[in-house]
Amino acid sequence: MTVDVILTADAASGEWALEEVVAAARGATLSQWLAPGVGLVTLLSDWTSLAWQLRVAPPIFCRHICPVETTVDLMREAVDLEALAAAGSRFVDDMDETRPFSVQTRLLGKRWPYGPYDVNTRLAEILARSRAPLDVRKPVDVLSVVLAGDRGYLGLSRADDNLSDWAGGMRRLRRDPQQISRAEFKLVEALEVFGLDLSGTTMALDLGAAPGGWTRILRKQGARVVAVDPADLAHAILQDAGVHHVRQTSEAYLATTDQVFDVILNDMRMDARDSARVMVAAAGQLRPSGWALMTLKLPQDALVSTMEAALKILKRSYDVIGVRQLFHNRSEVTVALRRSDYP
Repeated sequence: MTVDVILTADAASGEWALEEVVAAARGATLSQWLAPGVGLVTLLSDWTSLAWQLRVAPPIFCRHICPVETTVDLMREAVDLEALAAAGSRFVDDMDETRPFSVQTRLLGKRWPYGPYDVNTRLAEILARSRAPLDVRKPVDVLSVVLAGDRGYLGLSRADDNLSDWAGGMRRLRRDPQQISRAEFKLVEALEVFGLDLSGTTMALDLGAAPGGWTRILRKQGARVVAVDPADLAHAILQDAGVHHVRQTSEAYLATTDQVFDVILNDMRMDARDSARVMVAAAGQLRPSGWALMTLKLPQDALVSTMEAALKILKRSYDVIGVRQLFHNRSEVTVALRRSDYP
């Protein structure tokens, strides 16, 4: 008996995500791409086994995956909501009334006569018959709904097994009025995904800091920051007494400093291997109990090989906590690190 799942990745990384799923579930095959980066995959194994494998060894490029337990033929008319409701009723008996749930809907393509909110609301009404509480922010169980072409795909699973408790792994963040750059979203998402905590951070180093988005996040948590970049920082950051702007390259600064930091961040726009070498040079400035976070900029024509080469360099001085292509990443991955000599 075969089982279908839907994987989601960045549009340019779909094939790499597919390889990760195939490696975790031998015999898995792509049925079709429903949209760029969204693949319908048929398993020879069961969903539970695949979910366990991906939790034990988290993938880098696959940011969300969910089972397909039933499908619905769609007319692409308002009547589809009742067809989806009828299909959703089969899951009521599978719900646990002690666990909060959410409905997460994605509509692939354009010209739908209804939106995700309409589908979510109608299906939540059906699942509420189970007496399980609705919690869209922190669900334990998720009914995933993917509508593509003339077909709807539905499956119930635990949010933890989906790799993300956001639909398609699309972590939506509200823009802060004081936000300096979009890069801030990358750092906020990375802290969540890797379970890293900035509270208690006294001194932080931000390599390639301009225009200062990551420095601003560090300062919001009360850390004093050395922001290294030859380029200008945003005016608000320069006016902050808790920020020391060093107008040098990261290499030049690291060759002369003896300052020790609780956290080191690096979002420099340079070849991933060169950036990894900079981080190796910075390892001596990281407190043994501290952690580091960086992005690796990757060329599309040599994405995996460049990433693997950079990780090999990093492992000279660090243990890799995790590597993920986050929703707010583009042609890059984010890497979380700890010093390898820390017990």
